[in-house]
Amino acid sequence: MWPTNLLHAIDGPARETVGHLAAIQGGVELFQSLGPLERAGVQFAATLLLATVVLGLLQGYGARIVAKSRRSPVISSCVGVPTALVLGGLASGGYLLLDTNVGMFFGVIMVVVGATALPVLTALGFVAVGVSVATRLGRDRLWVGVIVGTLLSGLSALSVPVAVVVTGIAAILGTGAGVRVLFGAGGTTNPDERTIPPANKI
Repeated sequence: MWPTNLLHAIDGPARETVGHLAAIQGGVELFQSLGPLERAGVQFAATLLLATVVLGLLQGYGARIVAKSRRSPVISSCVGVPTALVLGGLASGGYLLLDTNVGMFFGVIMVVVGATALPVLTALGFVAVGVSVATRLGRDRLWVGVIVGTLLSGLSALSVPVAVVVTGIAAILGTGAGVRVLFGAGGTTNPDERTIPPANKI
């Protein structure tokens, strides 16, 4: 933790920044202080809740993200690495701007966008991984993928380093596929959405 005398010795925006960093560090330490089973239970419940709500409210969009990340995981990963970094930077940067007079408005928007999109797309990334695993076991169903993905999320939380790695992979897959579905909707590159047959079939 940050020393108390250091916080008192710093004034102005620098002191606020150090205070925010201390709060973030405290949250990480609280998660690490939980027992393995408690961490697994919290992460399992959070992933299951997010995946169920998102797939229920955004049925077409959520299912397309899962299908896109399964169909081309390499491309989704290449797109997802910078996207996940941008969303994480928006959330953390907006949090640092909340206590400033100039950045209050922009800070709220940045926190809402980053802290909403990143967990939701990460949960869909876990579902995509779960569906892939379930398909290899002969169960190609979305609801089976939700269960398998949330189980994988919970089991990974038994070890903090493993949880960071697995959650990062899910975040990269989910954000990459989400961006591809969002900006590729209605494109002519999708064979299922062509209105004119290819030239070699005319």
